[in-house]
Amino acid sequence: MTTQQHSAQAGPLSEERANWAGASIRTTADAMEQVIHGKRRVIEVVLATQIAAGHVLLEDVPGTGKTALARTLAQVMQGVSSRIQFTPDLLPGDVTGVTVYDQRQGVFEFHAGPVFANVVLADEINRASPKTQSALLEVMEERQVTVDGKSHPVGTPFLVIATQNPVEQAGTYRLPEAQLDRFMIKTSIGYPDGAAMQRILRQSATAEVRPVLTTGTLLQLQEFAAQVFVSPLIADYITRLVEATRAVREVRLGASVRGALALQRMSAAWALVQGRAYVVPDDIRGLATAVLAHRLVLDPEAEFDGVTAEQVLAQILLEVPEPEENGTA
Repeated sequence: MTTQQHSAQAGPLSEERANWAGASIRTTADAMEQVIHGKRRVIEVVLATQIAAGHVLLEDVPGTGKTALARTLAQVMQGVSSRIQFTPDLLPGDVTGVTVYDQRQGVFEFHAGPVFANVVLADEINRASPKTQSALLEVMEERQVTVDGKSHPVGTPFLVIATQNPVEQAGTYRLPEAQLDRFMIKTSIGYPDGAAMQRILRQSATAEVRPVLTTGTLLQLQEFAAQVFVSPLIADYITRLVEATRAVREVRLGASVRGALALQRMSAAWALVQGRAYVVPDDIRGLATAVLAHRLVLDPEAEFDGVTAEQVLAQILLEVPEPEENGTA
C-alpha cells in the first residue's frame, strides 16, 4: 500500500500529530544547523522536499556546503549517504551498478552503484553526458534500477540532491526541460553571512551531527504530509498560478501538471514543518518560485533581454489574487 493510499484511508491529519511532526522537524533542523550555519531556511526547505518525497536541484558556486548538506542530512536520520562526481566519462553503470559474472558460482551478480543510498549527492550533474544524466533521473522517478531486465529497488527514504555550477559552463550538458521537471525544487545555499562565517572558522573540522531521526520516523512524516488538508480554494489558487505561467508573453512553455502537483505536495510538507495540519496561501507564495521557476521555458528573445523565470514568477504572484480563506479545515 502506498503512502498516498494509506493517507486517503486514514483521513485528515490531527492537530496533535501535526504538532508532534513540527517539533520533530525543528529538532532535526536544529541538529543540522550545528554544521550548516546560518542556512535555516535552506535546511527546512530540503527537509520539506524529502518529506514530500521529492528531489532537490542546487545551483550554486563551489564551496558553499552542498556536500556537507547531503552528508549531514543522512547523519541526522541515521541513513546512508553517497556522493557521485559527474564527469564527461562517467557511464550509467557507474551510477546505477552493473551485473558481473561470478566464475566460481557460475552466476551473474548485481553490484549496486552509489545510487543505492538514502541521500545521494549528484555533484555537477550537468558535466555528465545526457545518457548518464538519464540513468540517474530514471532512478529518481521509478526509485529502482533495472539492469539486464531485473529490477532492484533503491530503498526508502530516497533523496537526490543534484548540483550544477552556474559558472564555467564550457564542456557541460544543459539539463533538458523534461528532466528539470523531475526535480521538485530548485534552490541554492549561497554564501554565509559574517556571523555564520565566523562560526564555521571556529568549528572543528571533524564536527559531526548527532542522529535525531530514524528512517522509520521520516517515512511516518511522509505519511503525515500526505494527510495535510488542502482546501478547494488553496487548490484553485495553485491552479490559477500554474495557468498564469502559460499565459505570460515571455514564456514559451509554462508549468506542467507535474509542477502543480509538486507545488501542492511541497506546500503540504512545508505546513508540516511549521507544525500545521493545513496549507495556507503564504505556504504557496513562499514556495512557488522554488517549485515552478525551473520548469518554465522562456522565449529566446525575452532571455536575450535579461528576463528571468524568477522575475516572471514574482510578477505572477503579484497579479494572481490570493484566496480569501486561510485553508483551515
